[in-house]
Amino acid sequence: MGSGNAIRGSRVGAGPMGEAERGEAAPRVRVSFWCANLHETRPSFASDAAIPELWDCPRCGLPAGQDRANPPAPPRNEPYKTHLAYVKERRSDKDGAAILAEALDRLRASRSPWQ
Repeated sequence: MGSGNAIRGSRVGAGPMGEAERGEAAPRVRVSFWCANLHETRPSFASDAAIPELWDCPRCGLPAGQDRANPPAPPRNEPYKTHLAYVKERRSDKDGAAILAEALDRLRASRSPWQ
């Protein structure tokens, strides 16, 4: 079945690339980060680069820090709130009853046949 075509699946210019073609790699440092589930992540950074305080754990997605004994707390996810939930935060039941009564009075007045 094989046709013996050695070029199949490769591209022009493909070949072994080594240090000679790419240049020398910058000195690297590996830093350990731990998440709340104690997953360890060890990304590498250039030795002269600034190391971030937090790193996202690739296993669980939680933020990870460099202190294994005290990893960052998971973020607090607020549940989805409806428009009504936001209105109830701003208004008391008494305010809501007064607004409803006012709206009903206006609606009844506009439907009155004696106007």
